Amino acid sequence: MIRIQQLKLPITHNREQLLKKIARTLRIRQETVISYTVRRQSIDARRKSEVSFVYMVDVKVKNEADVLRRAKGNQILQAKDVPYQFPEGGEKTLKHPPIIIGSGPAGLFCAYLLAEYGFCPLILERGKPVEERTREVEKFWQQNILNPHTNVQFGEGGAGTFSDGKLNTLVKDIKGRNKKVLDIFIRHGAPESISYQAKPHIGTDILRTVIYNMRNQIESWGGAYLFDTCVTDLEFSHGNLRAVVCQNQTTGEIHSIETELAVLAIGHSARDTFAMLESRGLQMEAKSFAVGLRVEHPQEMISESQYGKEAAQILDAAPYKVTANLENGRGVYSFCMCPGGYVVNASSEEGQIATNGMSYSARDGKNANSAIIVTVTPQDFGAEGPLAGVQFQRSLEKKAFGLGKGKVPQQLFGDFERKKLSETYGSFASEIKGLHEFGALHELFSEEIRESFCQGMHKFAHRIAGFDREDAILSGVESRTSSPVRITRDEEFESNRKGIYPCGEGAGYAGGIMSAAMDGMKVAEAIAQKYKGGD
Repeated sequence: MIRIQQLKLPITHNREQLLKKIARTLRIRQETVISYTVRRQSIDARRKSEVSFVYMVDVKVKNEADVLRRAKGNQILQAKDVPYQFPEGGEKTLKHPPIIIGSGPAGLFCAYLLAEYGFCPLILERGKPVEERTREVEKFWQQNILNPHTNVQFGEGGAGTFSDGKLNTLVKDIKGRNKKVLDIFIRHGAPESISYQAKPHIGTDILRTVIYNMRNQIESWGGAYLFDTCVTDLEFSHGNLRAVVCQNQTTGEIHSIETELAVLAIGHSARDTFAMLESRGLQMEAKSFAVGLRVEHPQEMISESQYGKEAAQILDAAPYKVTANLENGRGVYSFCMCPGGYVVNASSEEGQIATNGMSYSARDGKNANSAIIVTVTPQDFGAEGPLAGVQFQRSLEKKAFGLGKGKVPQQLFGDFERKKLSETYGSFASEIKGLHEFGALHELFSEEIRESFCQGMHKFAHRIAGFDREDAILSGVESRTSSPVRITRDEEFESNRKGIYPCGEGAGYAGGIMSAAMDGMKVAEAIAQKYKGGD
């Protein structure tokens, strides 16, 4: 295969024009091209008058060696992909199936690979299956009656199920895990386009179907699920894991399930589990994260600023990513940006409010939203110990609950700066899932964090015109940006308590669907290198 990089075409081009460009770049006739595969597609919008698509393509041609010999320029080279390889099995025999605690991206992909290679994992999930979970979440948004076991944070698929479904990551990948994750998603219902888009996303609607299909595949390979089942304790014998204790959330029944291996893919919101793990002697530490507010703008404004007015009419809803380092040492940046999306009530504990963002696959909502967040460190938490960050999150979420009278509190940015309560929206209304109420969000944070947020908004307006508009809608609080805890693990991915494998975002080793899925794969590989699988 011949790989061509940096192949640029107008955004209005068609497949025939792409083929012509390929042939012209290789200096061959079109009939010499046998086939081609798009490996990457991105948008170059640096010049708004000439917005274009940029491709990387792999081309199969007649007389490849001759074509490569005559090729000129460093954009043409021989394609070399590293195929993903699951390690050969280890020597130890497991007496019981491995247990995966949590079915978010990390737990899901760890379970998927272990099931595929004969380990028959048992997946414990405190929430409901994705189809039932969706109904519970919709009910919560409409009636404001929280199910603390099944919500935007808990349930099959994890917190990413109700998000934009972004699949890009900054994790360096030399072993083909990234492509393997995308291939698995496609195999179970995701669109083929995620394999080559520079910023792929599935959308919450399609992601739910993919998760359901992956569960069926895992079960067909011998894996099993227990939903409505929360892990409440771990039992050890001579320093090694002996059993996992869990409780059925519906019946209250408690069971002890024997196993010598458990993967902790618990997500960043399993605060009760964090406390249990600390009491059982797992080494943990508080880590820095970020807090802020969800910010809405008209999607039309964002797209025109990113692409220009003409291209914005043709291209899909534009994303953005903004960052700033302030003189006070804090960073301010956008997180989980949702083009054409919705703000969602993502609470998981009674008397507390947390927000997130979500997009459907079409990204056709009227507003763009993202979390604009300010970095915080253990010095901000006002407490000591591994769970100090959890206490800090809870204090903000309880305060947000009070400011919104039990609903999501909102405020216009101009009023937030002036410390004035908003009474009505400006030129556009909020696109939000969940009940909401105007509240004094300016009272939520310390003055330093509030001022940092405002400085960031003004700095971002230099890159995106109107970003700091007075009627930008703020919702809060955005507190679940990443885990406030890191559960330490060694080079073999085990914790200090043998048989326990911390994994994914909740354990502090990932941030987002892709990095969590890839970390789940790494843990599955570590298990397979040590233990034998089945047929």
